[in-house]
Amino acid sequence: MKKDRLVENTIAFVKQELENAEGGHDWFHIERVFNTSKLILKNEQADPLIVQLAALLHDIADPKFHNGDENIGPDIARTFLESQAVNEEVIDHVVLIIKHMSFKNSLDKSKDSFTSKELQIVQDADRLDAIGAVGIARAFNYGGFKNRELYNPDVPPNLTMSKEEYKTSKAPTINHFYEKLLLLKDKMNTTTGRKLAEERHEFMLLYLDQFYKEWRAEQPL
Repeated sequence: MKKDRLVENTIAFVKQELENAEGGHDWFHIERVFNTSKLILKNEQADPLIVQLAALLHDIADPKFHNGDENIGPDIARTFLESQAVNEEVIDHVVLIIKHMSFKNSLDKSKDSFTSKELQIVQDADRLDAIGAVGIARAFNYGGFKNRELYNPDVPPNLTMSKEEYKTSKAPTINHFYEKLLLLKDKMNTTTGRKLAEERHEFMLLYLDQFYKEWRAEQPL
């Protein structure tokens, strides 16, 4: 099968699978990560097909919407790619990327290590979508989906969370900025990722400053 046809088939599959997904993890999230991955790829030496397939399939079944099961996504991706007669080496690489993409896995010191330039590109693209203006919108959309408080001054951020604590946290959405979002700038893998992250990081800091001013009614009359 031609590569372009495979990518088209994958796009159609992902759109169908995520038709009713939560707004921060829907097809439009995938599309943004896909496009950002291609942007980063322009300045990196990596396999374009693996990058595109991994970007499209990385959230095909996010564990937090499947009772924390971290195998469903990789399994669905593998089954789909096998149905498309994709080379086994490519499938294995894409599945490994999906398994190692998540921020929460960086909190698990016992997890087996895997890296590749393709993983670094897609991981940067995914993390970039978690910060900046879109990242803020996604954070509050998910917080609303889980009926979480916007902010609670009596619930401080947990800056030393384990993977399990992160997975089960029900903290206010503002805490998520300190527990993940503001940490992502310094976790970028690529030069392009780091450049794009700088502006988005600064925007989040400005947003938080404004949020606290309004929360405390400090706005000038």
